[in-house]
Amino acid sequence: MKRVRRVLVAATAAVAVVAAPVAVAAAPEKPDRAESQRRLDEVVAVGAVGALAEVRDEHGVWRGTSGVAALDTTRAVPAHGRFRAGSITKTFLAVVVLQLVDDGLLRLDDTVEEWLPGVVPDGHLVTVRHLLDHTSGLYDVRRTLPMPPRPEFFANRWRTWTAAELVARAVAEPPAFEPPGRTFGYSNTNYVLLGQIVEEVTGESYGDEIARRIIRPLPLPRTEMPGTSPFIRGPHSRGYVPVGEGSPPPLLDYTEMNPSVLGAGGELVSTASDLNRFFAALLGGHLLPKHLLDEMRTPGIEDGRYGLGLTWRVTPCGIRVYGNDGDALTYQSWSFTTEDRRRQVTVALTPDFRGDPDDAVDAFVDHAVCS
Repeated sequence: MKRVRRVLVAATAAVAVVAAPVAVAAAPEKPDRAESQRRLDEVVAVGAVGALAEVRDEHGVWRGTSGVAALDTTRAVPAHGRFRAGSITKTFLAVVVLQLVDDGLLRLDDTVEEWLPGVVPDGHLVTVRHLLDHTSGLYDVRRTLPMPPRPEFFANRWRTWTAAELVARAVAEPPAFEPPGRTFGYSNTNYVLLGQIVEEVTGESYGDEIARRIIRPLPLPRTEMPGTSPFIRGPHSRGYVPVGEGSPPPLLDYTEMNPSVLGAGGELVSTASDLNRFFAALLGGHLLPKHLLDEMRTPGIEDGRYGLGLTWRVTPCGIRVYGNDGDALTYQSWSFTTEDRRRQVTVALTPDFRGDPDDAVDAFVDHAVCS
């Protein structure tokens, strides 16, 4: 019954979470939307084919685009376009795991060995909490996979990867550190294992649980867990990977690909609007009770910035924002929300690999939050 109550609360509160007016002591100065556009243009100038953004604040919603939706065209980036959200998937999965904790079906101190016997060496030392906050020490499976422009990468474009295959590749390598809990070490292996644990606990796939517990009840109409489907449905920009060296490097359209290689920690497809809606609901307490949301915001190590599937940063104006970012090869995304939910910003781009757009994106986020 607890899960049913949560779904009903999420469904009935979703509109209020996003659209409710925020009381303020005095009307703040209206932000400079032209400056927002300039900063988004700078993101593209540094290293993207195209980019889109959605900013929500007390003055309403601003959506901007820059660049083009496809190389060698003048087609505009769709403002409501869908994209592969990469590791933002981890926040969705972490919410499902914590809902199972709230339901009494799982504990943060449960070990991997209890749920997946024999899968991880010394799995009796690795807990669900260690997986969620990246303190397990398990080797990152992504480092074992060929990446572009290596020819082996392209040979795997349509291959279906199972969770068992991905975990086996990771545990064949020595741990990044021991014992678990000692330090932070980002590893996609952690969330592949969490996907398997969710399936053991519920008898359903992690994708179905994310859809049942989050996507449908909020609702997030343009968000999905595609599984092995290579397609991005609806309006979207084309995504590319480098096929050689050079500046700029030659690019191959790699929009369609089997996303199973991204697994439980990276396969989500979404939009800027849906991600803003999700983080507003999460930080507003509509997906988790307060004590578990507090756990989610607690770093795994002292002075850390990564909790249970949720990260944060402090902007130059001293405001802390919570969210996550994702790299899905052909798409990169960032989504952050202030703790009071008064300001939200989501940015997504298709990289062209001429340069690193991270600093330009950070500047865009800072302007959106601080202006």
